[in-house]
Amino acid sequence: MATVTGIGGFFFRSKDPGALALWYEDHFGILQVPSDYGGAVWRQEAGVTVFAPFPEDTGMFGAPDRQFMLNFRVPDLPEAVEDLRAAGISVEVDPETYPNGVFASLTDPEGNPIQLWEPRGPEA
Repeated sequence: MATVTGIGGFFFRSKDPGALALWYEDHFGILQVPSDYGGAVWRQEAGVTVFAPFPEDTGMFGAPDRQFMLNFRVPDLPEAVEDLRAAGISVEVDPETYPNGVFASLTDPEGNPIQLWEPRGPEA
């Protein structure tokens, strides 16, 4: 069996790739893809990654035409929510605390669903 050691990239279609890349950099610190191989790239911290196909009729991703949802680990969910709201971004905080942590949901400017997750518990 071929095994992988992690996710090396996430590639998706966009109406305005430059503007969307800048939005992710401005609000999440995800560096844009460099223009050459010597440029700096976004590096994520080691941690839990869940890879989970969902039924095609799931409501988890919002609109039925959405095929994916990004889930970003954050060290402090209330702080992340506060920063995003201060930037005029609507964020919905899940009121429940789960055994694996706390969550909030938002969408990017093109309507792609994003979930923020502050891990807690044994996997954190």
